[in-house]
Amino acid sequence: MISVDDFRAEARGWLEANVPLRTIEDNPAVLFPERADEAGYVERSRHWQARVAEAGFTGITWPKAYGGRDLTPIHQIAWTQESARYDLPVEIFGIGIGMGGPTVLSWGTDEQKERWLRPMLRGEEIWCQLFSEPNAGSDVASVQTRAVRDGDEWVVNGQKVWTSGAHYSKWGMLIARSDPDVPKHGGMTYFIIDMEQPGVVVRPLRQMTGGSNFTEVFFDDARVPADAVLGSPGMGWSIAVTTLMNERASIGALGALAGASGNEALLRLLAEVARVTGVDPRSDPVMRDRAVDIMVRTRVLAFHAGRIIAKIERGEIPTAEGSVAKLAIGDLLDRIANFAVEAQGGRGMLAGADALAGGQWTLAFLGYPGIRIAGGTDEIMRNIIGERVLDLPREPRTDREPAFAQLAKNT
Repeated sequence: MISVDDFRAEARGWLEANVPLRTIEDNPAVLFPERADEAGYVERSRHWQARVAEAGFTGITWPKAYGGRDLTPIHQIAWTQESARYDLPVEIFGIGIGMGGPTVLSWGTDEQKERWLRPMLRGEEIWCQLFSEPNAGSDVASVQTRAVRDGDEWVVNGQKVWTSGAHYSKWGMLIARSDPDVPKHGGMTYFIIDMEQPGVVVRPLRQMTGGSNFTEVFFDDARVPADAVLGSPGMGWSIAVTTLMNERASIGALGALAGASGNEALLRLLAEVARVTGVDPRSDPVMRDRAVDIMVRTRVLAFHAGRIIAKIERGEIPTAEGSVAKLAIGDLLDRIANFAVEAQGGRGMLAGADALAGGQWTLAFLGYPGIRIAGGTDEIMRNIIGERVLDLPREPRTDREPAFAQLAKNT
C-alpha cells in the first residue's frame, strides 16, 4: 500500500498539473452557490469527476473491485485537504460518493454494488437523499411516505422536502414507511429509487439567496423494484443511520475548511475583506477580537479533525465526534459570514457584480443558516453530544413502543 506521504505527493502533483487554483471569488464559506447556467455546470462537473476517477482520486477507500483504491480513510483525508485549494467542481457528487456509496458498501448485495458504485465514481449518475418530510425533519423516524409491496415491486406515495440536487439526480436514497403496525423505528425500509420515472415530481424551493439549491419531491405511485431495497424490509432505520453518520462527517471536521489548505484559503479571504473595506483589525479592537476569535475557532476545528483522524487510524469509528464537528462548522460559518458582511458597512447589503467578491459574502451570509439544518439541526447535535459524550439522561419519549399507526400525527 502506498504511504500517506507518497499519496499526498501524488495527489498534489496531479492537482498542480491539471486543476486551476481557487480564486478570491471561489469562497469556501459559500455553501449554496447560485449558478446562472446550472445545466452547463452539471456537465462540467461530470467532465471533472470522470477525470478525477480516471486519475484514481475518487472512491479512495473503496475496494478496487468497485473502482476504488483500497486505501485508508487517512488517504481520503489527505486528498480532501490537498484538493481544497483547487477549483475542482465535483461537489454535486458528494451526496452519492460521500453518503450513498458507503451505505451501499455496508448494506448492499454484490449485485447492487456492481450496479451502482462504478457509475457513481465516474460521474455518470448523480444521487440525492430523500429523508426529510414536512412532518419528519429532526425526527426522521416519523416519516409518513408509504411504500406498499406489489408483486416484485414497491409502490411509493408521499412527499420529501429540502432535497439537494433532486432535479438533476438519477437515483435517490429513500426511506419510507413500509409497516405502520410496528414501532416507528422498525417499520421503515431503505430504497434506491429511480428519480427519472413518471411517478416522481420535483419542484424547486426558492431560498432567500435567490436560488433553488433545494427541492421538494412528490411520489405518486412511483415504483421501486424489489431488488432495489437495501438490506431487508423493516431495516430502514439502521441503514439510514449509516448514511447520516457519513453525512455529518462530510459536513463537519473533514471538510475543506478543516485542513491547512482550508485555513489558508480562509485567511486570504478575510485579508481581502480587510484590504477592500479599509477595516484594519490591528487598529479596530472590536474587529480585531472578532478576527482572532474566528481564527482560533478555525484552528480548534482543525485540531478536532485531527482527533477524528487519530481515532480512524486506531481502527475505531467516530460517532459523536461527527456531531461535534458539524455543530462547530455551523457556528464558525455564522461568525465568518457576519464578520465579512458587517466589515463592509453599507456595501454589505450589495449582491452581484457591484458587491465585494462578486457578492460571494452576501451569499455566504444568506446561506449559512442552511448548514444549521442540513445533516441534523444544531439542537439534535446537542442532544447527541449530551447523551453520548456527557452521559446526560435521555429525554423521556413516549413514541418508541406503540405502533406507528397509533401515534398522533401532525397532518
